[in-house]
Amino acid sequence: MSSGIIVLFVTAFAVYFYSRRCSRLALPPGPRPKFFTGNAHQLPKQEPWRMYATWAESYGPILSFRVPGQQFIVLSSLKTATELLDSRATTYSDRPKLWMQTELAMRKLSAFSISFNHPYFKTYRKMFKASLSPRNIQSYQSLQIEESRVLLDGLHKDPEQFFAHIRRNAAAVVLNLAYGWKVTKNDDYLIGILQEKIAMSAILSRPGRWLVEVIPSLRFVPSWFPGAGFKRVAFDLGQKRSRIDTIPFDWTKQQIKSGNYAPSFVSEQLLPEDGSTVGAEQEEIIKWCSQGIYAGGADTTVAATKSFVLAMMLYPEVQKHAQAEIDAVVGQDRFPTFEDREKLPYIAALIQEILRWAPVAPQGLRHRAMKEDVYKGYRIPKGSIVIANIFSMSRDKETYPDPLEFRPERFLGPSPQLDPHKFVFGFGRRVCPGAFHFAEASLYLNISCTLAAFTIAKLLNERGEEITPPAEFECVGPIRHPKPFKCRFIPRNKDLLASLSQ
Repeated sequence: MSSGIIVLFVTAFAVYFYSRRCSRLALPPGPRPKFFTGNAHQLPKQEPWRMYATWAESYGPILSFRVPGQQFIVLSSLKTATELLDSRATTYSDRPKLWMQTELAMRKLSAFSISFNHPYFKTYRKMFKASLSPRNIQSYQSLQIEESRVLLDGLHKDPEQFFAHIRRNAAAVVLNLAYGWKVTKNDDYLIGILQEKIAMSAILSRPGRWLVEVIPSLRFVPSWFPGAGFKRVAFDLGQKRSRIDTIPFDWTKQQIKSGNYAPSFVSEQLLPEDGSTVGAEQEEIIKWCSQGIYAGGADTTVAATKSFVLAMMLYPEVQKHAQAEIDAVVGQDRFPTFEDREKLPYIAALIQEILRWAPVAPQGLRHRAMKEDVYKGYRIPKGSIVIANIFSMSRDKETYPDPLEFRPERFLGPSPQLDPHKFVFGFGRRVCPGAFHFAEASLYLNISCTLAAFTIAKLLNERGEEITPPAEFECVGPIRHPKPFKCRFIPRNKDLLASLSQ
């Protein structure tokens, strides 16, 4: 018998023995399922991460549950998420198929949905890494400063529309980065159609809405068949989203052709420094990546900024502390700049606490086990959907004492608590590719300048008493936003605000 045959025989035996061993191991503990429906009856339609956190108190940092046709594994601690999603990234870097979103609506090449094994995946990551490098990001600081001034002016002149001002600011910065598009008003055309696209995504990915997610074989039912309306919905929304995707990309191509274009991610990729020609396949990759920049940077920044406003209203002492630091470092005759960032540690801690207190993606994006695995004596079946419950990590009482309190001080001093950046941006080879890090620079500038210019306060009733709104949140797709609320923006320095119109 040749050595090659021996090696094949030993390898086959090892694989067989391992699979047999795995099949005898138990799944991670979890709530008792029903025979046919599994745990579907226990899953809430809203904020499932809260239920996962409750289960984790009983079953530990790794637990399991199932719905018809799908096994779920939930990781509720940073340690378990790191050991699986980071240390075993080659096993857990795939995405599960969402039949409505990625397959029927034809979104499987989206930067956040693409399979780990697809040849485009590595190209996406390289492209993001090169274009969203710290050096490239710094070149957009003048744009961020300009848009921050527009935001402040809007908050001063029309404070009741602060949600709209925040959305315009985030979209303006990211659209310029991605496409070179200049936003000139709150109801900008591109912002409108891209918000429409986000709403379509939320419809397609709504938990428990589509039976095909539970019974994938339904995707083969003809669209004309009674009860197959879901296929028509997916096709229609997929077509609309594809048309929307093309609009900003084609606009940038046209600007390049005319010679009148602003530097952007798309222009940089379509005009390589070596002068080479970009083919149709490369154009497709560039288009998908440009969409990923907007998706990864715009809505997340909007959610974080809204949470900042809510937190300042609910925790006025924190706001006073932050304003005192700004006044001491910057003074009251100018706005904070990027050069002040290292001198404002409390503002940095404030941003960390916003990301922890109100994580923008509380259960992240789902991972998929690409092969059978064993962890802590538990079996993780191939094809399992793995959820890193970021919400649980942000509320870990051992890591963050008094986790429901908004306390930036927890990240200062000689023994700071864990930096939430270690988990809020995802794990392994699916970690955020950089768009939000770019957006976080805008977050710093907007937060520090807003606190320099205004005191954010609660509304008063007819008796002059403060009205305290509840800290309630809602999800648009995977992103968690504060529900609409009202507040006051009280000017701190009218001369400084007057300079915005000069």
